[in-house]
Amino acid sequence: MRDGFAIAIMAAGKGTRLKSKRPKVLHEIGGKALLLHVIAAAKTVVPASEILCIVGHEAERVKAAVAATGVQFVLQAEQRGTGHAIQMVKAWFAETGVAVPENLLVLSGDVPLIRPETIDAICDVHLREGAAMTILTAVPPNPTGYGRVIRVSETGPEVTAIVEQKSLTADQMGAQEINSGIYCFRTAALFGKLDSLSTNNAHGEFYLTDVAAMLVADGERVVAVKAESVDEVLGANTIAEMMHLDQAMRMETAKKLMAMGVTIFRPDTCVIDAGVTVGADTVIEPYVQLLGETRIGVECRVRSYAVVQNSTLGDGVLVRNGCVLDGAEVSDGAVLGPYAHLRPESRIGEGAHVGNFVETKKMTLGKGSKANHLNYLGDAVIGAGVNIGAGAITCNYDGVNKHLTTIGDGVFVGSDSTLVAPVTLGDGAYVAAGSCVTHDVPAGALALGRSRQVNKDGWAARKKAAQEAAKKGC
Repeated sequence: MRDGFAIAIMAAGKGTRLKSKRPKVLHEIGGKALLLHVIAAAKTVVPASEILCIVGHEAERVKAAVAATGVQFVLQAEQRGTGHAIQMVKAWFAETGVAVPENLLVLSGDVPLIRPETIDAICDVHLREGAAMTILTAVPPNPTGYGRVIRVSETGPEVTAIVEQKSLTADQMGAQEINSGIYCFRTAALFGKLDSLSTNNAHGEFYLTDVAAMLVADGERVVAVKAESVDEVLGANTIAEMMHLDQAMRMETAKKLMAMGVTIFRPDTCVIDAGVTVGADTVIEPYVQLLGETRIGVECRVRSYAVVQNSTLGDGVLVRNGCVLDGAEVSDGAVLGPYAHLRPESRIGEGAHVGNFVETKKMTLGKGSKANHLNYLGDAVIGAGVNIGAGAITCNYDGVNKHLTTIGDGVFVGSDSTLVAPVTLGDGAYVAAGSCVTHDVPAGALALGRSRQVNKDGWAARKKAAQEAAKKGC
């Protein structure tokens, strides 16, 4: 953490070109809102109490979305430009009585790929150069449309001005270095210029970029530092640009996982959120989605077309093709699928099997237990070493309330059985195939809850004869 620094994050804009009702900074890439990515990077540099999030459009909605981060909020009720946003920050310090920091970093809430290392580099250069303003820059393949940073020399850090594309002179047209909109200021120098900003421009707004020329005119040092990657300073004004950032973030996440010993076949086909962690020697096959805060242990295998969201997998877990997990906990050595559906609060024990077309919800499956075919197991506690036959289900809902099914250790539930909750099956009990169980079954007992079979000899021949007679009579 750095002393003497605070961070202001621009998050007041609407994002008109997105054609969306959602505030721009709440659009998601890598499974999280743009603004949450920026806040996470900022919190590696200063504590949350030193981060000021400037909100405006849909302010309450934005505040609610990031309130848990602990940041402070500054209201920019009218969006009159970046300079106006920092004027609101200056006013916030005056109104709250909070001590003004020596240095103020300004980040953009819609630039989510900014790395903590880059923020640290800005701070280091700013202090080393004794600068009043430090500008983060980049050199994209095509700088058209961006404001250019004009340096005193090609090798030195000092900057003379930030010039918008349409204002470039003939001598400046070759400049490739762009302004990222991310800055570090000596706060006193910045605040001293805010009242001098003008709206005498095409958009009638206060531009923070104008401060650079003002500081240079006063003999202050304005310097620049280049980002290592162009992607980390890119914003998004359209959904297409948003998806470019999303792809870049997901690919970066995949690269980090592979660097830690995870095998990802065809990472370009996988959707892996930034909050996902995976252990070494785990294999992720093509077309897998790992979402939210999913945690996967070592030596697992997740086969193609599986979707794992906000779930925890232990070590050595096999997730076969087409499984869907949401809010599940899976212990070491368990085997899932193919096409199993584990809904929230499903807890699968060590070495347990949840097989083809099995749906679970709010249940526990004990160590070594198996439900391999065509089951629904909801609101159930199932012990160790249990076998759930094909087609067996728990009936947990009476139309008003959900009820619990409790199955002890070593129970055998025959195929196509119906367990009507609330009901308890004691340890070692057996349920005959096709039974409808509505009462508790004692330990070691056999439950038979089905109609007695009756065989009628010669019935088929009599039936066919009657059918033939009916045809002849027509």
